[in-house]
Amino acid sequence: MLINLHVKNLALIEEEDIDFEDGLNILSGETGAGKSIILGSINAALGAKTSPDFIRTGCEYGLAEITFAVPEDKIDLLRERGVDGCEDGELVISRKIMPNRSQIKVNGQSFTSAQTRMLAQELIDIHGQHDNQMLMDETSHLGVIDEYGRDYITSIFNFYKEDYKEYTRCRKAFDEICVDDEQRLKEVSFLEYEVNELESARLKPGEDELVESEYRRMSNFQKIADNLSEVVMLLNEGNDNISDMAGQALRNMIKASEYDESLKDNCDILSDVESLISDVYCNISGYMESFSFDQSRFTEIEERLNLINSLKMKYGNSIEVILDSLEKKKKKLEEYNNYDELVIRRKSELEQAYKKLMLSAEKLSELRIKAADEFAEDIKRSLGELNFSDVDFKVDFTEKGPDSSGIDSVRFMISTNSGEDMKPLARIASGGELSRIMLAIKSVMSESDISKTLIFDEIDAGISGKTAQMVAEKLSALSSDHQIICITHLPQIAAMSDEHFLIEKSTKDNRTISSIRKLSEDESVRELARMLGGKDITDAVLGNARELKQTARSIKNQNI
Repeated sequence: MLINLHVKNLALIEEEDIDFEDGLNILSGETGAGKSIILGSINAALGAKTSPDFIRTGCEYGLAEITFAVPEDKIDLLRERGVDGCEDGELVISRKIMPNRSQIKVNGQSFTSAQTRMLAQELIDIHGQHDNQMLMDETSHLGVIDEYGRDYITSIFNFYKEDYKEYTRCRKAFDEICVDDEQRLKEVSFLEYEVNELESARLKPGEDELVESEYRRMSNFQKIADNLSEVVMLLNEGNDNISDMAGQALRNMIKASEYDESLKDNCDILSDVESLISDVYCNISGYMESFSFDQSRFTEIEERLNLINSLKMKYGNSIEVILDSLEKKKKKLEEYNNYDELVIRRKSELEQAYKKLMLSAEKLSELRIKAADEFAEDIKRSLGELNFSDVDFKVDFTEKGPDSSGIDSVRFMISTNSGEDMKPLARIASGGELSRIMLAIKSVMSESDISKTLIFDEIDAGISGKTAQMVAEKLSALSSDHQIICITHLPQIAAMSDEHFLIEKSTKDNRTISSIRKLSEDESVRELARMLGGKDITDAVLGNARELKQTARSIKNQNI
């Protein structure tokens, strides 16, 4: 349940704090008052794309923060989504929008927009104009059926997707070898050349590092010799060398320690220093005795390094990768040399994979048809409650070639009047009909997840009169076990509110601002009167508003 929305510096809103309640929360106001900003702020917090233009003019940043009350049965699922800190039953999503970037925090943890959108699917369902557009897109209808029957469809769908992955692998493997004889002979010739080139190189793992090291040492022979000669001279040759000075220092320290025992530790240290200097001198002297430059060896190393580097450029950036490539080429060459046998084997693998895939696809189709039949019955029932008196609805299935979604192509078919043929839902032009159909779908789909908050915008588009009243009653019934937030222009819907919020536009310090406040019972009646009568609110209009509110209360009490 969405319990709070905090908005700061977004569009016309300076700063607002809105506490939502359970049941039906209605947002109303004059056209242009800023109702869309509220929905936009919620969407922004939930990871939707935003523009810097959404930040209030003159402000450095905008903030949208929403707080959810999380039921216990959602805590483990949210933890799987990477959210911690919900043990107290609360989840806070905060988005700070700046001109060049935005920052999302979920219970204090940084989240990406994509992660937040995925998380939002578990908490909230927002209906807007794009949902009506989705109904017009028949490719989205299959997803609705899969979601409706997810309790028994998901597992077999996962099996199908694994079988499809194996089928596509076998299909690719078979297609790769299905070449004409001329192309195959060219491929064999080229593979033989590459295998011969790599095998004749006799590469060994790690050899490149050893060769590079030796090449670097030999190519810098003179620099190494000059520097080591200087080191030897400083350590133990000539006047005032380090070895002599360390020895003299040690002797003096020994004499001093005869008079103060606390100096003996320094004697041990100086003794170690003298020993270390001696060891370094001996090591370097031995190294220089064996250190020589062999031109023929240098030429050999240089040629070997050039060969290794050329093979790296052609086959991989390390000897390990090159050797792995060699094994793959040898295997492929062996397959080509036994081409007829390979074709038979790959064809058999493909046929077996296809057979297994189709068995999974048929099982998946059976479950989808079962779900579709149940879905159609639920939709007809729900549409009847929305003033579709003679409606008929079904899900039409056609078979297609297997792809990642299965072998089913589906579309929703509907007849809204008695005696009319059923037609694809996508041909319905009436916005009012689309809105009611979407409300029916949302109602049916939400029955399996009462913990979700449902938000409706534009649900009242193109409807009035009796239809508006039935939509209002449907929303009220739905709010008995869901939190509903609804932006509306219709008094019939607003009258059903459990909580009524008014969005108003005003001027402050020569700047336009939008504000939102919760209405009392009397204020709600006056807002209903405005929605009924417009600018001039007469006593008669106020009376109608009170009667509308009383009727709504009676209907709500009957539903309890």
